[in-house]
Amino acid sequence: MEVILVEKIDRLGGLGDLVNVKSGFARNYLLPTGKAKVATAANIAEIEASRAELEKAAAASLKAAEAKRDQLAALEVSITSKSGTEGKLFGSVGNADIADAVTAAGVEVAKRDVRLPDGPLRLAGEYEITLHLHADVDAVVKVIIIGEED
Repeated sequence: MEVILVEKIDRLGGLGDLVNVKSGFARNYLLPTGKAKVATAANIAEIEASRAELEKAAAASLKAAEAKRDQLAALEVSITSKSGTEGKLFGSVGNADIADAVTAAGVEVAKRDVRLPDGPLRLAGEYEITLHLHADVDAVVKVIIIGEED
């Protein structure tokens, strides 16, 4: 299915790009979220006409993400969790826990922004966690997991 992108999407394309994607991806994600429109002549003309406004909104979004990255640069977050004698946690620390701790520290971050490529954290210690704030902006936050024994 051929669609025209309304905003930049990772590993797919930028604003105004005409891309060919699988129909399920278009129907279930791109079209309902407003990230793309079906590539008809009318929609292509509409996107080209409003391109300046869309680029201005994208620049504002990028600037806000860069400002948030600067706030997160020096941030160090501590999370306390119950653990055994060797530092192994009872349970794990996941995306939601990290997002809540960063938000409590003063910078609002959504759960979907936290990237844990190796899965949830199951050991006490210090970790460098990547936050994906924008298609072009990633931030790194230092997370310290403190294991408390019973």
